[in-house]
Amino acid sequence: MTTWVGRTATEIAAAVREQRVAPREVVAEHLARIERFDGRVGAFRTVRAEAALAEADELLSRDLGSLPLAGVPVAVKDNLAVRGEATRMGSAATPDTPADEDHVTVARLRAAGAVVVGLTNVPELCVFGTTEGVHGTARNPWDLSRTAGGSSGGSAAAVAAGMAPIALGNDGMGSLRIPAANCGLVALKPGHGVVPAGIGHGDWFGMSENGPLATTVEDARLMFSVLADTGQAPPAEPATRTIAVSVRSPLAGIRVTRPYTTA
Repeated sequence: MTTWVGRTATEIAAAVREQRVAPREVVAEHLARIERFDGRVGAFRTVRAEAALAEADELLSRDLGSLPLAGVPVAVKDNLAVRGEATRMGSAATPDTPADEDHVTVARLRAAGAVVVGLTNVPELCVFGTTEGVHGTARNPWDLSRTAGGSSGGSAAAVAAGMAPIALGNDGMGSLRIPAANCGLVALKPGHGVVPAGIGHGDWFGMSENGPLATTVEDARLMFSVLADTGQAPPAEPATRTIAVSVRSPLAGIRVTRPYTTA
């Protein structure tokens, strides 16, 4: 029996477009994994089980062949509006009022065929580098005694635990990069204006950007192309790239240790 949990978003979307699997089957398998493991991991504040299955069925009325994320389950950070769900931002002080409309990034993911399976845990008002709050604690799936990071910790934990192949998060001062590093994922903080922001008042002094969390560069690239509305990502061509990495600490008196400088 083929299982779709643990498969990449690219693989899932291709199978759905080619009608080798129904969107409902893919979403149902991921929902079952969430039900089995999230009590220990704490990735999700809320799971949209019935709504997600209904939305997966609705995809059959669309042209699946034109959808770059056809049937792909996606988790969304709980500071971005998802139609019909409250946006709580990790706080008890925020209103428990369902959003009337999707945030533009969520709308783009849905337009591309993705199915939102749930909203993920964040720290109080998304201001910390770990994810503990009144709605739950996101633990690192590789070691439950450790943090998934923050503030997109729930989104990272969901992907690292195989509960969704991709997740939407955002980053002002490391909120995508910290969880990705903690959980062994690929993340991208786009440059200003590449992906719509709209992350609360002022976008954290203009520093916050929305971006993807994924297990592979290919998936991050595909999701980024949808978020940035660039159209279907073109096929990757083999190439040699030069990447610069700074091993200097930005903090005075703090140095980056050898395991990280030599990795």
